[in-house]
Amino acid sequence: MPEDLNWAIGGEAGDGIDSTGKIFAQALSRAGRHVFTSKDFASRIRGGYTAYKIRTSVDRVESVVDRLDILIALTQRTVEENMSELHEGSVIIYDGERTTMKDFEAPEGMIGLNVPLRRLAEEAGGAIMQNIVALGAACEVSEFPIENLDESLEKRFGAKGGSIVENNSKAARKGQEYVRENYDLDLDYELETTDEDYVLLNGDEAIGMGAIAAGCRFYAGYPITPATNVMEYMTGRVEQFGGAVIQAEDELSAINMALGAARAGARAMTATSGPGIDLMTETFGLIATSETPLVITNVMRSGPSTGMPTKQEQGDLNQMLYGGHGEIPRFVVAPTSISECFHKTVEAFNLAEKYQTPVYLAADLALAVSEQTFPPEEFDMDAVEIDRGKVVDDETVGDWVNDKQQFKPHALTEDGVSPRAFPGTKGGAHMSTGLEHDELGRRTEDTDMRVKQVDKRNRKVQTAIENEDWSPREFGDADSENLVISWGSNEGAMREAMEFLEEDDVSVRFLSVPYIFPRPDLTEEIAKADEVIVVECNATGQFANLIEHDALTRVKRVNKYNGVRFKADELANEIKAALDEPVEATA
Repeated sequence: MPEDLNWAIGGEAGDGIDSTGKIFAQALSRAGRHVFTSKDFASRIRGGYTAYKIRTSVDRVESVVDRLDILIALTQRTVEENMSELHEGSVIIYDGERTTMKDFEAPEGMIGLNVPLRRLAEEAGGAIMQNIVALGAACEVSEFPIENLDESLEKRFGAKGGSIVENNSKAARKGQEYVRENYDLDLDYELETTDEDYVLLNGDEAIGMGAIAAGCRFYAGYPITPATNVMEYMTGRVEQFGGAVIQAEDELSAINMALGAARAGARAMTATSGPGIDLMTETFGLIATSETPLVITNVMRSGPSTGMPTKQEQGDLNQMLYGGHGEIPRFVVAPTSISECFHKTVEAFNLAEKYQTPVYLAADLALAVSEQTFPPEEFDMDAVEIDRGKVVDDETVGDWVNDKQQFKPHALTEDGVSPRAFPGTKGGAHMSTGLEHDELGRRTEDTDMRVKQVDKRNRKVQTAIENEDWSPREFGDADSENLVISWGSNEGAMREAMEFLEEDDVSVRFLSVPYIFPRPDLTEEIAKADEVIVVECNATGQFANLIEHDALTRVKRVNKYNGVRFKADELANEIKAALDEPVEATA
């Protein structure tokens, strides 16, 4: 396991928790340390418990663990919320001059550092900088060179003026000096720095970056947690490439705007979460029957209804697979890591245009709000390949006309994919409606044509199954008799859980599946294993049900649906417990 440090700051929403954590995470990443962050926040503007956690190591980290070494507690509740993760020797930094913390005493075995955060911040220029004072104190505790904070402070506050940056830097040093002068600490923490310079980003940002790299030039969306950051990332960036971001009045408008842009020839995308997908479902049918290539990102959260909008869940799988009236061919692609959010977004755009079929890009809150470090070469823009599919131009459009020289945008083809003419293509005029249509796009109720068009649209999926690589990502011992299968954001926790399991001499073969439909046929892999466990964040085991349907065998399930993502050590224990359980008999 990597030699890691686990740090957190907690308080109430509106206390600047997120920005403080981001500053520290950026400082660590720019100092050549790997970082993985997680956030716990309530669905309110101000008030309610919120926390930002960082796990850092010089080795790659891909998950959070059930351990907290340094905690900056702005409220008493922060300590209570994290008590299960604190351990003997954990350091708790708090402001005993704060009314709510004046009676606080560190739990037995832990080290409480009473630092007058507010008073020191005022001495540096303003009470608002009390969190930065706490960061300076944390630097002293962890022996992290405080100079690394300066670049992050410049990035965060540079636009507000040099004096603001200078005051924050001064505030950090006041926190550092106070701890150094008032406490004789003998701790083992010493955060090593390296010459690496990592990129720090979350899943929403990776999706936005992937969309721009893939040539997406139109985005329409309506703000909704946890998908809003996709729009925020693209705003101001896609315009540099001639694109546009539109904040629509609701999700209905957003998807219809994106549909219009895609019909006009632009690569287009919208992003939302479960309740937004509900509203978009009617248009989803129009997208499919008009054979319009469109990427729809669903960043899942706890439902149903408004549920727990700032909490983790993977409960929309059936909605994306089966939602909509009639029979709608579609693809469902589910990135399994933050970096895969970039790569799978590129792939989603290519699939949409190659097969003129809507693509759901299924992310979740754990991917969206967690940040991770990557070497810059992970996102090689020169390696991005764009495939716009069966597009005809002025010279080739003539290959797809009838005897009256009318273009056939819904031509019946062997592979199910019809020619596509962008607006402006000479002779490529065409129309499509939500009504069933013939090859020219004209409405029809002809029974033979109805069957041919339905079969043609479904044939595209079969063509894609045969021509594309739908393989899972594989990790661990390929010869192990224990097979774990998962999808979405659970990959990182599972990969690190395997290291805990290895310490207990438990070998595992792990298949992380990024394609929900079409998906890989795992029948052979399941048949080879003595034990098969499916891991996912929902109550009913929606993906496990699919696996059982495909392989015609029962699997064991590890499900979590309390709104919190899997932690690596927790998941390792769940896997061990599942291996000891008898499997339910096949019905």
